[in-house]
Order: sequence, then C-alpha cells, then structure tokens
Amino acid sequence: MENYIKAATEQFKAVLEEQIERQQRMENDSGAIDYKKLEKIIIGICYGDGIGPIISKESKRLLEFILKDEIANGKVELRVIEGLTIENRMAKNKAIPDDVLAEIKACNVILKAPTTTLKGGTLESANVAMRRELDLYANVRPVCVPELGIDWTFYRENTEGEYVLGSRGIEIPETLAMDFKVTTNAGTKRICRAAFEFAKANGKTNVAIVTKANIMKKTDGKFSQIAHEIAKEYPEITAEEWYIDIMTANLVNENIRSNFQVFVMPNLYGDIITDEAAQIQGGVGTAGSANIGDKYAMFEPIHGTAPRLIEAGRGDYANPTSMFKATEMMLRHIGFIEKANTLSEALNICTETEKKIVVDDSQNSATCSQFGDYLMETIKKL
Repeated sequence: MENYIKAATEQFKAVLEEQIERQQRMENDSGAIDYKKLEKIIIGICYGDGIGPIISKESKRLLEFILKDEIANGKVELRVIEGLTIENRMAKNKAIPDDVLAEIKACNVILKAPTTTLKGGTLESANVAMRRELDLYANVRPVCVPELGIDWTFYRENTEGEYVLGSRGIEIPETLAMDFKVTTNAGTKRICRAAFEFAKANGKTNVAIVTKANIMKKTDGKFSQIAHEIAKEYPEITAEEWYIDIMTANLVNENIRSNFQVFVMPNLYGDIITDEAAQIQGGVGTAGSANIGDKYAMFEPIHGTAPRLIEAGRGDYANPTSMFKATEMMLRHIGFIEKANTLSEALNICTETEKKIVVDDSQNSATCSQFGDYLMETIKKL
C-alpha cells in the first residue's frame, strides 16, 4: 500500500505542476486571431467514425456550394483530414496521432464529425484531446425553440473540470479510485468573460451561472466567485447563480424556462445540460456545437457516431442537420455572416416550415444526400 501511495503522490505532483504551468501560459496569452486579416482561411474537415464520414462528406459538398467563389479565388481552402478514426487512434495508442494533429494545426478552423470514445482503458477522448491541444476553451451551444419562448446560448468551459484529467486518475486495485477536477483562475475568467461579452453584444440581459458550489467548494466555489467578479463589470446584465441539479429541472419548467438567455458553467455540467436542452429542441441530432479558442476553432454536432444505425446498414439515412448547423456556426465565426444567415434560414425552412424531405428513423426516411440536395436547392431560392 505504501508503494501505491508513493506512486500516486508522484503522479499528483506531476499533474499539479503541469496545471500550474498551463495557468501561467493562459495569463501570458497574446489574444485572439482576426480572420479578416488572413489571406486564406483553411478549413479542415475531420471525417471521424460511424456516420461521421457520411455527414462530413455532405457538409463538404455544402461548403463547396456555399463558398464556391471564395474557394475559386483562393480565399478559402478545404482540407480533408481522414486519420481521426478509432482504428488509427487505437493502432497508434494516441487520442490524436501526431501526424493527424499536425494536419489539424495547419488549419485555421476544423469542421469535425463525431468520433468514438471507448469506455474504460487509457485512450483519451479525441474531443478532449483536441480541446486541450488547440486550447478551445469555450464550448458554445445555441438552442432555439421560438414557439416555446426558448432562445438559449450555453457557454461551457471546455479545457478544465473533470474532463481535462479524466484519463489520468489514480487507482489502487481492490481498494479505491480517484479522478481529478481542476479549476484555474485564468481558465474561469476567460470563459466567464466570453459569456458576458456575448450577452452584451447580443442585447441579452440575463446570465445564469451554473455550479455545484455548495458541494464542490474549492473548484466550483472558485468558479462561482470569479464569475460574480466578472459580472460586476457588466452592470446592465443580471447574473444569477443556480445549482446544476435544479437547473436541469428549470429547463423543463415551462413557467420559468423562457426567462433564461445565456448560461455559463464548468465542463461536466455543460456536457449534461446542453444535451437536455437539445432534446427539448428536437433531439441531439438537431444541435451544432462550437469549440472556440483564441488561435483555433472547431465545430461539430453534439451527437455521437450512431453505431446502431451503421450496424443496421442504414448509415446513408443519417440526419446531417446537426452537422449543417455546426457548419453555419463555423461560417459565422470566420466572418461569412450573410452566408451563415442564409444557411440558417434555409435549414429552418427545410426542417420546420416546408419539411418536404424528412430524415428520420422510419423506413420512408430520405437519405442524408437527398436532404443535402433539398437544402442546397432551398438556398438557391433565397
């Protein structure tokens, strides 16, 4: 037992030193990239696993249609990155193989399909690794259901909490296991400021700070304290704190949920509550997600690889809506606002207003490609 304790102590020391160094790097960060100043914007498309290649290829086709002129004049370049598969990652025993990471870092933004995350073992989630390697600290997920009075934007801290060290916990066989959770001052300040800046820029008047600070007194307590300090800089915005358990109930409470506008929270809570919000919108297949840092950004659907659909031989019937919404968020982020607005309008027509072609689980479902054709034909008419 003494040997286990000694090894665990050394492991924790290494983790602590690493996180202190990361905190210092964040404090010395030089600021965000200005996409308008780039001669060329390179968009990397990661095909991923399961239904990933199917919906990715459809999104690539959509981008080639929407950005036809920009691609032709060299302002935009699309690059396909195929190595982010579970087979390649397992073979090289790396969450993101070095050659794939180099390809990703050679791009400005990434449009990423879902990737498989194994249960157990030591192979880290590709998403967690990418967020850390590219320092994608803000996970932004919008959910909008106008007929229910819902217009929510979630700011989830993306590089800390339980996830950043989730594969590096301590286990003493037949005795106990411990995982780590980390909350830094610099990491909390930047996610909270991003949420309040978004609220200010978009005329929002309410930011909900979501924690479990009554139980996780050190980590969530720090997040809560810093969030309220940042809130003082925005007197025109009301900041309210809610515990994660009651907030999950609030989202399905029809009497109060329309009061919420912007949410900011640590990593794990954001993962859980945004899936709940997406389900209210119509399911996780309807929601896109942005992962934003100062130097890079990655956009993806929030659903998984749909292995059951692949096993049933119905991969071509995967719904690409979430990937298309991620595409819209990416276009907006890199400055193509009008094109993003057009895509958003067309998606609303195709999924809510007309619904001439529907992709679902039924035997009468249209294919992913047929829905892509429908969407592009709709865009032509706008």
